[in-house]
Amino acid sequence: MSGPILALRKAILTHLATDSALATAMGGTLQLHDEPPRGVIPVYAHFGDAVARDWSSDLVEGHEQTLAILIWARPGSGASALIAADRMQTLLHDAPLVLDAHHLVNLRVTACEIGRDERSGLARATLRLRAVTERA
Repeated sequence: MSGPILALRKAILTHLATDSALATAMGGTLQLHDEPPRGVIPVYAHFGDAVARDWSSDLVEGHEQTLAILIWARPGSGASALIAADRMQTLLHDAPLVLDAHHLVNLRVTACEIGRDERSGLARATLRLRAVTERA
């Protein structure tokens, strides 16, 4: 079931890469990675946990997906993580994304959380998303 997850991630990355306000909030370029990058200075983001569940009907194969995007900022700079998270939320909620081999039925941002990593002190905003996709 990784196909719909990868298709959604690629579409999200493509969509966010076109926004200059988000790039500015992240230091000049979009910093969204598949995994936490090494040696990158915050603000940056990476895809977090994702789950695809069967959402098929008699007529079409579909999936309900839940996923997270984690946005990291320097210690003491939770506001910069929230600024980037807010811009991502604006760009992604109900966005008409085009997916490879799948059709996006809907995409919603369901939550935004703020916290701090105990070990590094980095500020962390987490966007939670829900999507329904169908195989094209």
